[in-house]
Amino acid sequence: MQTILGANGQIAEELARELYRSYTTNIRLVSRNPRKINDTDQLFPANLLDAQATDKAVEGSDIAYLTVGLPMNAQMWEEQFPVMMNNVMNACKNHKCKLVFFDNTYMYAKNSEPQTEESPFIPHGQKSTVRATMATMLLNEMNKKSIEAVICRAPEFYGIGKTQSITNTLIFDNIKQSKKLKVPIKDNTLRTLIWTPDASRAMALIGNTPNAYHQTWHLPCDDNRLTYKELISLASEIYQEDFKYTIVKMWMFKLISLFSKKAKELQELLPRYRYDNLFISDKFKKRFPEFTFTTYREGVTNIFNKQKHQQ
Repeated sequence: MQTILGANGQIAEELARELYRSYTTNIRLVSRNPRKINDTDQLFPANLLDAQATDKAVEGSDIAYLTVGLPMNAQMWEEQFPVMMNNVMNACKNHKCKLVFFDNTYMYAKNSEPQTEESPFIPHGQKSTVRATMATMLLNEMNKKSIEAVICRAPEFYGIGKTQSITNTLIFDNIKQSKKLKVPIKDNTLRTLIWTPDASRAMALIGNTPNAYHQTWHLPCDDNRLTYKELISLASEIYQEDFKYTIVKMWMFKLISLFSKKAKELQELLPRYRYDNLFISDKFKKRFPEFTFTTYREGVTNIFNKQKHQQ
């Protein structure tokens, strides 16, 4: 049995498809209101804030994937994420279940330094601090050998379906809605984006590779990074439409945040857009050379084809 904890997001849905396609049909989906992705999925309603419910959700599992997400709400993150992590770790230890934790890069320094699996945690802001806390909680248990676990870390997503990110919202969602595109902070810094299905496929591969555990892995991305200016130029070429865009400066976001809670919650993430984002996934590519990742041209073409099909 392989179990996905937090099973309603795009990453979890793609993960369920990949596990079914390549590894097992014995899949349990856990969330407050789980929905089947594959015909044979076992649905298990549970709240991961409840230790007993989490323990029951993990019982009988060989591998559990923690992919739970929360709305952009710093107070909610502080109150709920560490509790969920603690409950999941305890459940996995209790049932001798392997744990695969899907993580992000919020805890890394917001500068142009290349980000590797050895990069130090330098959180700045509430959400970054919470993510650093969660990863550290698990690393401490891994170091003590009290749990068989692995951390899979991904940069910002782009993709189809329910993929949520600043890039998807300001670029591709606006294309779909025929709105003017917006670029956060600067249009000439290099971005590292991961195609959502690639993140899920890579996580499934790591989870089903026994000697990949007790480590952190950066999930694979296209290293031919683009600036927002180049990404929009690529989209213009593929869509055969000359897309215009506006650069939303930091002071504009601060002004908007006076009236928008969502914009206020984004404040601590925005400084990273001032700098090149160099997320390095060489370790994964050397260990799994047969894994094919999606290029930016392929990804944008897929988004175009999906949007065209939905019209």
